[in-house]
Amino acid sequence: MAIESYRKLIIWQKSFALVKDVHALTAELPRDEQFSLTSQMRRCAISIPSNIAEGQQRNNVKEYRQFLGIARGSAAELSTQLLLVRDLYQKDLDALLDEVESIQKMLYALLKKL
Repeated sequence: MAIESYRKLIIWQKSFALVKDVHALTAELPRDEQFSLTSQMRRCAISIPSNIAEGQQRNNVKEYRQFLGIARGSAAELSTQLLLVRDLYQKDLDALLDEVESIQKMLYALLKKL
């Protein structure tokens, strides 16, 4: 049975919640990061659920896989940036990093299932 809406996908729901968490985190960063790390992290975060949604709405599996691959890349990029923020600003980001890793695993599993 095909899922008619990307909003019913757990992976989309989790990655959508991650976007909000990243926005909250980046709002705490120094103002001089506004046009660098803050902007980049927010774009990476929103890219994950956006690509899941767009891929799910495509008409074929090949395109869906391509968009899931883009989402995986964005998740890896975000993970790297979170590690940098953790190290630069001594923030405890273990829970957020675990959430990104969970999403990465789910993306991998979904790709394999397709």
